Amino acid sequence: MRVVLASSNSGKLRELAALLEPLGWALVSQRELGIESPPETGATFLENALIKARHAARAAHLPALADDSGIEVDALGGAPGVWSARYAGERATDGENLAKLLEALRGVAPERRTARYRCVIAYVGSADDPRPILGEGSWEGRIAAAPRGNGGFGYDPIFIPLHTGTSGGAPRTAAELAPREKAAGSHRARALAAFRSHLEPAGPRNP
Repeated sequence: MRVVLASSNSGKLRELAALLEPLGWALVSQRELGIESPPETGATFLENALIKARHAARAAHLPALADDSGIEVDALGGAPGVWSARYAGERATDGENLAKLLEALRGVAPERRTARYRCVIAYVGSADDPRPILGEGSWEGRIAAAPRGNGGFGYDPIFIPLHTGTSGGAPRTAAELAPREKAAGSHRARALAAFRSHLEPAGPRNP
């Protein structure tokens, strides 16, 4: 089934396409369809996921899947949260966001750098679908002192998940995990598992 992914993030497309392949879904990025992202005006990950999914479904005339995710740092009162992708500004790069977060945590002791990734996935069969299918997941960890690793995207180079082993004697960041390791326990994988548990026996609704 062809479903538009309400994101232009190539990293999200790769991760979700691999996780949804067993369902027989063919994800197409909204960028491929010439759809621009809407303003993310929601106060929560859930609100933003639904805004993006409904916008993409309306523009593409297809079922749509969206995820809204971000990182919450306890020492910063849960920031950046829903502002994760725009933490250093509306057009900020991953590197700029990482630099701002590390600067905000300058001098904070390792034991106080606890954090978590959160993700909400939303599926709508049409723009006005009154019963969206949802899934939520979180991934606990802490923030590293400096970026490490070349995999993943977003805050992965500075996020150290719990119980992931070490590399060179240091706990591994999400960017140092193999794709299969990340897929086994990430916030997005957990949100998708919850999402799949809510699917109707006959599969997702079409418009």
